[in-house]
Amino acid sequence: MVDVIGDIHGYADKLTALLLKLGYSQQHGVYAHPERTVIFVGDYVDRGPKIRETLQIVRRMVENGHAIALMGNHEYNALCFHYQESEGGHLRKHLIKNILQHHATLEQFQNRQAEYEDYLDWFKSMPLYYETAHFRAVHACWDARHIETLRNVLPDDRLTDELIYLSVKKGTAFHLAVDETLKGKEIFLPEGYHYQDKEGSQRSAIRIKWWEHPARTSYKHYSVVSTESLPEDPIDPALLNSGWHYEESEKPVFFGHYWLSGEPMLFRHNVCCLDYSVAKEGPLVAYRFDGEQQLDASKFVMV
Repeated sequence: MVDVIGDIHGYADKLTALLLKLGYSQQHGVYAHPERTVIFVGDYVDRGPKIRETLQIVRRMVENGHAIALMGNHEYNALCFHYQESEGGHLRKHLIKNILQHHATLEQFQNRQAEYEDYLDWFKSMPLYYETAHFRAVHACWDARHIETLRNVLPDDRLTDELIYLSVKKGTAFHLAVDETLKGKEIFLPEGYHYQDKEGSQRSAIRIKWWEHPARTSYKHYSVVSTESLPEDPIDPALLNSGWHYEESEKPVFFGHYWLSGEPMLFRHNVCCLDYSVAKEGPLVAYRFDGEQQLDASKFVMV
């Protein structure tokens, strides 16, 4: 009996409204339910107006046993933005686009450096994935091969300082596992094609539907977010990483990350995305899970 909640991005008012709608009440400063717990799928920081308040709500619920908070790519990016390289600079470069992405968080922690660094330490305690006998949850992508790599490398499924430095070393299985688990899978578009994402950045790669079989499909269909400018060309088989996909026979998997829009819907009976662009005036979305192996769209709850 869990309620899985999508990307919050500092929208604390929507979070409290959603928790109340789900039947949670505040007891001694902590939101709790007599029978249920929350799984947060990551992305608590950046973009929104109440990032500190969001972190306070989520952390208090976790520390009092009422929630599990997974790491999102924005928490991981914040760590890398903060950690310095031995030769100078930072693990996440302080480029204009990266500074703009973190701007709201840094601004809201102005003159609160110690508090901010305490939250960065807390981010390292967040698991990168979660699994029970009945369901799985992750921020962006559940690839069994990557999960196995993370299980073999991460102590208690969490990052350490040493592993954060190792995670940015491209070309390693560990880097790929962290990158795709937190940021999803991407493939490059044919030469000459590009599109603009919701943040206004120009992109030449698409986030793909890793739960669908890639055979005999097009770039436009395989993209998580449908964009009219994407080509209908068949995908180059060399880009498909041996054709792996999340099978229909697997247990239900919940995730966020993908900036969906419109009415919440299931991609498949066992595939549920909960990110509906709260930072772009979309709803904050939860799914009330009670162990069913055939997910039911009527169990979405949103504010």
